[in-house]
Parts: sequence; C-alpha cells; structure tokens
Amino acid sequence: MTQAFRRFLASLATLLVAGHAHAYEAGWMQMQVAGTTPDAPTITVDLYYPTMAAPRTIPMGPFKLDVAIGGKPVDKVKALILLSHGISGTETGHSVLAQALARNGYLVAALRHPGDNWQDRSLMEKGPERYFDERPRQASRVIDAILADPAWKDRITADSQGPRVGALGHSAGGYTVLALAGARPDLSRMRKHCQAEASEDPIFCSLGRSGDATPPVATTSLKDERVRAIVAMAPTGVLLTAESLAAVRSATMIYVAELDRFLVPKFHAEWVASNLPAANLHRVPNAWHFAFMDSPSMSILSPDGDIAANPQGFDRDAFLKQLAIEITAFFDKTLL
Repeated sequence: MTQAFRRFLASLATLLVAGHAHAYEAGWMQMQVAGTTPDAPTITVDLYYPTMAAPRTIPMGPFKLDVAIGGKPVDKVKALILLSHGISGTETGHSVLAQALARNGYLVAALRHPGDNWQDRSLMEKGPERYFDERPRQASRVIDAILADPAWKDRITADSQGPRVGALGHSAGGYTVLALAGARPDLSRMRKHCQAEASEDPIFCSLGRSGDATPPVATTSLKDERVRAIVAMAPTGVLLTAESLAAVRSATMIYVAELDRFLVPKFHAEWVASNLPAANLHRVPNAWHFAFMDSPSMSILSPDGDIAANPQGFDRDAFLKQLAIEITAFFDKTLL
C-alpha cells in the first residue's frame, strides 16, 4: 500500500466520520407564542430541529411527519428559518421541506397563522388591509419569541450581524416572507388589477374582498431587518410595488409553478422576480400551485380543485425531494 493511498484512505475516513456527525434526524415539538397585540390569539408554532433521536412516522391530519417528537435538540443550529403557509393552510403542510432543513442543521419554525388557517378564516373576513398587514407581523412575532426563548436563543448561530435568520413561504406565505424582506403591499394595485384582469386571474380576484374599499396608497413597511435570506414559492405578488421590490437586499429565491391557475405567474411570481434587484427565478414545469405542499393522504378541496391532485406526469414526491436539496443549498450559501 503506497503512502499516497494511505493518505487517501485516511482522508476518506475523516470525511465519513464528519458526514456521520452531521447526519441528523428531524426533531419536532410545538410551542405557543403570544399574539401581535395583547388581545390577539396565540400563535401555534411547530418546531423542526436537528436531533440524534430516532424518528417515527406520525400521521397528523392529512399529512405525515417523520420526526422524533420531543427529541433532544443538538447544541447548535445553523440558523432559524421561519416557515409561512398559504391561505387557509396549515403548519404541517410543508413538513417534507421543514424536515429536510432540520436534518441539515436548521431550526425551522412553521407557524399556524391565526385567522388564516384551515380551521379559522376570520382574518380574510376583516378585509385585505388587515390581512396583508397582519400576516408579516405574526411571522415577526414568532421570530421575536424564538430569539428570546432560553431553550433556543443560544443554539442559533450568530455572527457580527446577529442571529442568522431566513424565511420560507408558499402562496400567501410567499407574500409574507417578501414583506419581511422589505417588499411593500399597495392595495390599490390589487384593486386595479382585479378590475382589469379578473378574467385572466380569476381565482385570486375571487378571494376575499379585493375591491373598492381598499385604500389607494401603500401601507407602512413590514420589513424585519433580521431576515437575511428568503425563498418565496408561488408567491402572491401583484399587490407588491415595483419600487419596494427593487429595494430588497435580502438574498432571494423565487419559485414559479408554470401551470399555476391559483396565482397566475405573470401577475405574481414573475412580476416579483422581474422587479427584484437580483432575479433568482426557478421555473417548475408541468406544476400546479400546490406542487410545493406535501402530498395529503386525502382529497382537500380548494378554489383550484383538489390540493392532492397533480398534472399528468408530475411526480410531486420526487419534486419535493429535489426542492429540499435546492432550498437547503440556498440557505447554506446565503446564511452561513
């Protein structure tokens, strides 16, 4: 055996040991966070985090988690990733992505948006102004709570800028994380859009009260300076101003489902990407709006049909595995 070959074997052994040391499982626990005002409802948050404890498959409604419930967290996580679901959604609907990030060393906080989830849709009933203002505030409130929590604050890696924080969202959750990055909603844009383009973007324009009562000017900034990198999957985007998108400085990655009928790409994801200072748009061919969600075990009806359905030839499970690899690599590149 040559000396060079011995060095090769020693290096390989070192890499294998290092790889094994970071081959975490996904732990899971739930916490409650105080609302955005003293009289607001509490916010339920699912935490996914790296652990060495053994996982098991656990059905949670129409979704399945592969997690170690209450498993001991590792001493240090790469960063905190806030995860925001879509309209009338659930905190368990993106568990494949959350678990993948946890296994790769991240703490993921998936919140159930009060007033905008499968059990409670009261926030939308209060009108667009309240809806688009409150969602990012709820997300920032969760970040506040976790960064102050004695169980987590010292586990989140920090540098000269403070704790490392990113955000991930789908649909209305995509809007939410864009707002955290500094994009501003102007509800008059939504009103004008639905007056002129309702026939081309019918599902979006049929949701809630998007019409004449909306204010004509942009709301105040909902930016959260702690959020350094975001991933927006099929985001609600038509109401965001071009000027505020151009001023976004957080690292961004935007995904568009090419066959999206819920949020027609040219008005939403493509509009967002075309106005960001550094466009990072990933197109998903032959995909509908709900391609970014876990495959539910039962039919779930939406204004765009069954959430569980896919276009012919689209393998959602395979796509989600690849998506998890891409999103993990993005956060590794932009946060570490």
